[in-house]
Amino acid sequence: MSQVDAKTLAKMLVSDPVQALIFDMDGTMIDSMPYHARSWVAFAQQHGLDIELDDLMRRTTGRNGLECMRELFQSDLDPAQAWSLIKQKEQLYRELFAPVFSEVAGFKAFSQQAHAAGLKVGVGTAGDKHNIEFVFSHLKLPMPPHAVVGGDEGLPGKPDPAIFLEAANRMNICASACIVFEDAPFGIEAARRAGMRAVAVCTTHTPAQLAGPHVMASVRDFDQLINTKFLENLNVATS
Repeated sequence: MSQVDAKTLAKMLVSDPVQALIFDMDGTMIDSMPYHARSWVAFAQQHGLDIELDDLMRRTTGRNGLECMRELFQSDLDPAQAWSLIKQKEQLYRELFAPVFSEVAGFKAFSQQAHAAGLKVGVGTAGDKHNIEFVFSHLKLPMPPHAVVGGDEGLPGKPDPAIFLEAANRMNICASACIVFEDAPFGIEAARRAGMRAVAVCTTHTPAQLAGPHVMASVRDFDQLINTKFLENLNVATS
C-alpha cells in the first residue's frame, strides 16, 4: 500500500469514525519485552554469538521470526533453519516470562470496554502461534479478539503494514476506521503505512521515539487511557 500523505492523515484523524482497535502483543498487551531481551542474550550465548543487545532489539522488534534470525546472523538463512532457530529462542523467552507473566496495566479492562462500546478488537503481532497461545492462555481475556494475525503466517513483519492490514481485513473493517496500539517504532510506522491511526504505548520507548502525524496519544499504559476516558471521547461508528 502506498504511504498516506499528510492531508489524508489530517482528514482521517478528525473525520473517520472508529470501528476497530488493533493491538500489538509484546510490550503492548503484555509487559514482555525485558524477557525477550533476556532470551536474546541467552540464545546468543548458546550459539556462541557476540551481540550488542540494544542494537539487535532496535533491528528486530516487530519483525517476524525469519527476519529476526536473518538479522541476527546477518545471513540469508534458509527459512526452515530460521524458523527452527526462532523456535529455540522463543522457548527460552516463554520459560523466562511465564513465572512473572503480567499484562500492561489495564489492558484486559480496556479491551473489555472496547467490546462493550461495540468496537471490534484485533491483534496484529510478529509473534508466532506458540507465543500467541502462551499469551492468551495466561491473559484469560473475558472476550476473545475478533481477529488475530501472527508473524508466522507468511506475511512480512513490521514496519511493513501487512499484519495490520490483514487484521483489519479479517474484521471486515477499512484501515482508516482502525486505531493501532503499539510500543515500538517499527509498529508505529507500520500503522502509518497502513493508513491507520495509532496510540503509542510507552512501555519500551519514549513518546518522541513513537511520534508521528497519525499518533493520537502517547500513554504509559491502559489505565491512563481508562482514566482519561479515551474510548468515551472517540468518534465511534454506530450501527
